[in-house]
Amino acid sequence: MSAPAAIERPAVGAEPPPTAALAQQALAYSFDSLPQDVVELAKQCLLDWFAVTLAAWDDPLVRILATDAEEEGGRPQATLVGRGGRVARLQAALINGAASHALDYDDVNMWMNGHPTVTFTPALLAQAEGNRVSGRAFIEAFVAGYETAGRIGRLVQPSHYRNGFHATATIGAFASAAACARLLGLDPQRAAMAFGIAGTQAAGLKSVFGTMCKPLHAGMAARAGLAAARWAQKGFTSRGDILECAQGFAATHSHDLNVEKALGPAPKGFHIRNNLFKYHAACYLTHAPIECVKFLRLNHAIDPEAVRRITLRIDRETDKVCNIAKPASGLEAKFSLKLTTAFALAGVDTAAMDSYSAANANDPGLAQLRDKVEIEFQTDWPHTLAEMSIELADGRRLDARHDSGVPESDVKLQGDKVVAKYRALAVPVLGERKAEALLAGLRRLESLDSIDDLMADAVR
Repeated sequence: MSAPAAIERPAVGAEPPPTAALAQQALAYSFDSLPQDVVELAKQCLLDWFAVTLAAWDDPLVRILATDAEEEGGRPQATLVGRGGRVARLQAALINGAASHALDYDDVNMWMNGHPTVTFTPALLAQAEGNRVSGRAFIEAFVAGYETAGRIGRLVQPSHYRNGFHATATIGAFASAAACARLLGLDPQRAAMAFGIAGTQAAGLKSVFGTMCKPLHAGMAARAGLAAARWAQKGFTSRGDILECAQGFAATHSHDLNVEKALGPAPKGFHIRNNLFKYHAACYLTHAPIECVKFLRLNHAIDPEAVRRITLRIDRETDKVCNIAKPASGLEAKFSLKLTTAFALAGVDTAAMDSYSAANANDPGLAQLRDKVEIEFQTDWPHTLAEMSIELADGRRLDARHDSGVPESDVKLQGDKVVAKYRALAVPVLGERKAEALLAGLRRLESLDSIDDLMADAVR
């Protein structure tokens, strides 16, 4: 077995070192200095988070975690979104975090190579509730968490993800710690210590994709970061150089330490400007093939029975993420390039959660269409790019290409799409009156003196 490539370390005496610098950057965000579109994007991310979390309120994995919390007991401090009831703060961060990723319908950032918002929003809500945290302060902490996720992603990618670590779990723990450190007003030294406490808890493997453990990762990250910031505030110690030290996070979880990329300007100025919302309730890397099929169906009125063969060209890395060849459950269906392609071709609604069921996964007609998909893996393609060719019985060949990694350029148009998604997911759970009240509160978040009213509207 060959030794891993050496990590290029910052020069001795370089100031400040990465962990300290990233902690300082997280603490520096202030509402008055944020561009208006960044504030709007943060509110869109938060609205999307409530939508997907509400929709998962009674998911089996959420029921298990909520029941366990009830059996464990604790002070009723923070609300379980959708379900109602209150549990201890760390319990709420875990359960709401897992719920928000349960449907795999939450936002994505390719610089992080994971799902940013689910990792720190549950922690912020758990800490803010009952503590008179204003909407402006919440947005500051939200941006701190989001930008830290992108920065640490750039620090340790691409090898971190390729080695099998789920960035939502690992990088997410740091994002949560950064957000909570900003919310709690920690000084730079204690914020760096919070990174150290979070770093030794950061864990999550891609090998569990398609099981309940993948959404658990988001909850674990939220809980780890919240605990880290709270404990650091009280004087708990760790290392303040956890990212760059020998046997630290980068050395053990990556072959990379891209300090200049991490500390330098983010692409487009803020990582949140590269946020990607999901409009299909499956792994994000299935979205480009789904969009290819949708384009071809819209323009050519394809009869699924007339399909002879489907060729999908996509990056080789997707084989490790979402290529379950013959899924048997709804969760596995979300991680099957072939089955989600078949769904789209057969007209199954890929935005509907109940499409991802054991019944559909084992449907003979869908399975027959699924098995017509042949995948040609490409080397060094963008993860989000797909090309598709569909050969029909009459000899025609139809081609399409789509890159799902390009953010929407029109923030207002994107906001309208997120609102539509929110209403589709929230109204069946909350009813129209509560859903619209929560929407109204989130739209004027920066004017709220406390986020507590939001939580009151976010339960059935």
